[in-house]
Amino acid sequence: MPEATFHFPHDFRWGVATAAHQVEGNNANNDWWAWEQQPGHIAQGDTSGLACTWWEDAEADFARAAALGTNALRLSVEWSRVEPQPGTFDEGALGRYVEMVEALRQRGIEPMVTLHHFTNPRWLAEQGGWEQPETVDRFARFVERVVEALGPTCDLWCTINEPNVYAYQGYLAGAWPPGASEWGTAMTVMRHLLLGHAAAYRAIHEVQPEARVGFAHNMQIFDPARPRSPLDRFVTSIIDRAYNQAILSSLKRGLWTPPLGFGLALKLRGTLDWIGLNYYTRELVAFDRTRSEALFSRRLHGDDAEMLDGGYGELYPQGMMRCLERLAQLDLPIYITENGIPDDDDDQRPRHLLTHLHQLWHAIQRCYPVMGYYHWTLVDNFEWAEGWTLRFGLIALDPETQVRTPRRSAFLYATIIRANAITPQAIDAYAPELRPELLPGPDG
Repeated sequence: MPEATFHFPHDFRWGVATAAHQVEGNNANNDWWAWEQQPGHIAQGDTSGLACTWWEDAEADFARAAALGTNALRLSVEWSRVEPQPGTFDEGALGRYVEMVEALRQRGIEPMVTLHHFTNPRWLAEQGGWEQPETVDRFARFVERVVEALGPTCDLWCTINEPNVYAYQGYLAGAWPPGASEWGTAMTVMRHLLLGHAAAYRAIHEVQPEARVGFAHNMQIFDPARPRSPLDRFVTSIIDRAYNQAILSSLKRGLWTPPLGFGLALKLRGTLDWIGLNYYTRELVAFDRTRSEALFSRRLHGDDAEMLDGGYGELYPQGMMRCLERLAQLDLPIYITENGIPDDDDDQRPRHLLTHLHQLWHAIQRCYPVMGYYHWTLVDNFEWAEGWTLRFGLIALDPETQVRTPRRSAFLYATIIRANAITPQAIDAYAPELRPELLPGPDG
């Protein structure tokens, strides 16, 4: 019986995803830079420092991306560079971003530009950041100026990256700036971020009517630790609604849905031309009456789960399909705007890449409108509170010397892109342990 080859659409976008603060270096005018300088905030006392030196020479890594065969790259614009003081725009910084997107186009790579990826100018943070409703209009003003500058070269925009992660990490877990832990404030911040997305959507289309505008939504699979336990099932459903579904429901219906609140949110309706999925892992959820701060839940992993570096989570490729099934109900084009794992020695990433792309292939066979895949990430970068301890890159980076070394998974990704398919030869060469089963199906 012939071995299967899993082909992707001829116009499929094969990309990598990045974020400004994680790669540019010396972003000294934002809230994250200030946060890093305070002891205890970042693993091992790391700082972003030079990061990947993109502000000086992003083009060198663009060439590396092009050499892999990628035809898409997601990057973000650093608000604090563009608007270092309220209402004052730095034309030199805007010019540098124009150079970047033009350099991508010259290499046959389509840019997707993210307008908010976790960082804020210090002046905005000092005024209360996204806790304040005024930030919505301030963000729209910034977005309008960026689109005026980059619009001639870019028409694919991601307004805000992962509002649920931003609100959780900064306002519940206290692990990111501003280091708060208050449920009501977290929900306020998430509402303002969604209103900021809607305001940005309209500002972009005012400047560029033909623009394609969406945002990147982090989704995580939550399953009950004991499927037969009503309490585990109940608390799992509450967490899933709060983390995964409330944002999507509010955007689709134009109504605030719990836990974001109640009432009309008409400004949100009709503000997505596409939806982005950031998918990484799954957690099991158990009811725990002692943990009111965690919605009476405890998170764990199965005894047979394959765990990722640094306790990052479980390798669970079927979650890709489960998330896409839900997003397909929005009837919008879908981009996988982030997917990857921390894997310094690259022993799991080839299998991760193949199994997750196989799930994506199944989704496309079901006619889910998935337009492209952006692997997180091209080169090891500064991973927020985890500093340099988690290595997500297809290409390894020594942040001290800036020496880059492609991992085996980089060559695998190049092989997949070149074939526009997952081939038996690629599986044999890079993850022979997947045979004879080849690859798990969407249901396990």
